Amino acid sequence: MRNQFVSIDDYLASFPLDVQQKLQGIRAVIRRTAPDAEEAIRYGIPTFRLNNTNLVHFAAFSHHVSFFPAASGVGKFRKELFAYHTSKGTIHFPLDKTVPSDLVERITRFRVEEVLAKKK
Repeated sequence: MRNQFVSIDDYLASFPLDVQQKLQGIRAVIRRTAPDAEEAIRYGIPTFRLNNTNLVHFAAFSHHVSFFPAASGVGKFRKELFAYHTSKGTIHFPLDKTVPSDLVERITRFRVEEVLAKKK
């Protein structure tokens, strides 16, 4: 059964300190890049929402942290993601490596532009 977290802080607190730091780093980049986005828990994981749309999600696993920028976010940056395991809408960043904040920022900015364009 999946834990039912009520906030991103609750989610983060459930991990060891080193993993919390990686997740906090991703969270900080998203907050800075999408200041109008709201924090939520969706599908049991940290989510940022913009205009009632899931913007990006992130989560921790045994050997990696995942960033979920939707299929469009992975597709748009496919060439830059060659060093990471990806799937349709997910990017895995190994726990033993530094999370590329600049890449997370650019992908988040792309997703903000995409969500705002759909509003029009």
